[in-house]
Amino acid sequence: MEKKLPIGVLASGSGSNLQSIIDHIEQGRLDADIRVVISNNPDAYAITRAQKHGIPFVIVRHQEFPDREAFDRQMAEILISCGVELVVMAGFMRVLSPLFLKTFPQRVINIHPALLPSFPGLHGQRQAFEYGVKFSGCTVHFADDGVDSGPIIIQAVVPVLETDTEDTLAERILREEHRIYPQAIQFYAEGRIEIHNRQVRIRGLKESASQVLHNPPLEGF
Repeated sequence: MEKKLPIGVLASGSGSNLQSIIDHIEQGRLDADIRVVISNNPDAYAITRAQKHGIPFVIVRHQEFPDREAFDRQMAEILISCGVELVVMAGFMRVLSPLFLKTFPQRVINIHPALLPSFPGLHGQRQAFEYGVKFSGCTVHFADDGVDSGPIIIQAVVPVLETDTEDTLAERILREEHRIYPQAIQFYAEGRIEIHNRQVRIRGLKESASQVLHNPPLEGF
């Protein structure tokens, strides 16, 4: 029997990326085992998703702790007790402290709804839409002590259509999030990720330099 990567998921909201990870595991496409879901929000629908699939969950209310490090220390203790090797942030609306990141060095990943390093922070889709970019997308990256600034693992590019609204763009970006996040976790589970300074390299990739996108499309050039 193949070893499953033990992961812990941090979520504060609806948990749609959590659901995608669960679905890929249950379909046999992702070699991971969700040991625990931790939420700082007792009303998060992510908790309901965990319950439906028999996944252990813990609610840790950040308001009950004197500071960020005390809150993070409690989460870290739970994750360690569950044997978690990779921490997966799935809509977790808290900035992790250096204490937490040192506990799981290069073992915390996050997903952001923009093509980093552009448009970090809150509402990446809105920032991109209002700026008027022709391409947006989403990024899975390692978490560091900055805001959406860690080494990039995988990105998906989504064209911004002239008929788009912020909501339609966000919906298409979310569909790609649900594809690339399980893939990033699978790369990690297979031991294929190498980090050289800021460069994340995936062993065994078949790359093509001809993958060029244009938006609007070229007309005769």
